[in-house]
Amino acid sequence: MSLHERCFAFEADFVDDLRCLPMAVRRKLDLAGVKLKLSHWHGLDPSERGRLLAWADGPEAITELRQWLKGRSAKLADGPAKDLEPAIAADWQQVDAVPERLRAACEQLGTAVELAQWQDLDELERFALAKLSHPGHEHRNLPRALKEFGLGSGWA
Repeated sequence: MSLHERCFAFEADFVDDLRCLPMAVRRKLDLAGVKLKLSHWHGLDPSERGRLLAWADGPEAITELRQWLKGRSAKLADGPAKDLEPAIAADWQQVDAVPERLRAACEQLGTAVELAQWQDLDELERFALAKLSHPGHEHRNLPRALKEFGLGSGWA
């Protein structure tokens, strides 16, 4: 399975029915510069959600995704999805440093991600860790993701 449509084991609670946005879709939204609310996601039918998960992530495909989402979301009750600055050189796209917020979140968990480990991750894994370590995030899935990716230690 390619990077653009892969779901993680820590997402198993909701990927069977795609009731929440998988990290692979969230990454594509960031690349496309689209803020899709959960209510937008729920306004899509299951085949459309599956289509978004399977959508390729090359530059041309991401441009097409943005156009499709803007048009499709305009027909939903919440109105069109908001624009974001497309992710270019985001911390999860960089391999030269572990993002500070991930370092801080891991410190709270009593573990760490070393630079060499960060560099060994693929972009989707780095994206997931960066998103799961946002300040104010409950970090419930961060330990599960770290364990799944073979990182950290001392997990129950």
